[in-house]
Amino acid sequence: MLIPADLRYSSDHEWVRHVRADPPVVRMGITDYAQDALGDVVFVELPAVGSAVGAGQSMGEVESTKSVSDVYAPVSGQIVAINEALDAAPGRLNDDPYGEGWLCELAVSDAALLDELLDATAYRELTGS
Repeated sequence: MLIPADLRYSSDHEWVRHVRADPPVVRMGITDYAQDALGDVVFVELPAVGSAVGAGQSMGEVESTKSVSDVYAPVSGQIVAINEALDAAPGRLNDDPYGEGWLCELAVSDAALLDELLDATAYRELTGS
């Protein structure tokens, strides 16, 4: 299971990567562990640009051949960009969950919440990877 060391992780299997420091913006997606558990992704519902989300709040869905799963906001903030390419190619979540399979970018409302996310070592322990 791929768990990049430069990312932070939620216990709900989402990842965040810093895009910009001032104001803080992060890119987020689901982890390799999550996409593997889901199976082949066939549809992704993303939040609307401009919408506000709270940490731990459901902000979209990923539908696979096995199930439908909620995607939870790892931190609070406002959606500033979405990966529109997933509309036509939702399988990017399976093929490249940390690259072309990103979901959205968030302008973080409380940067301290980023420090509460798991580092790669803690996420590895959580998943038993």
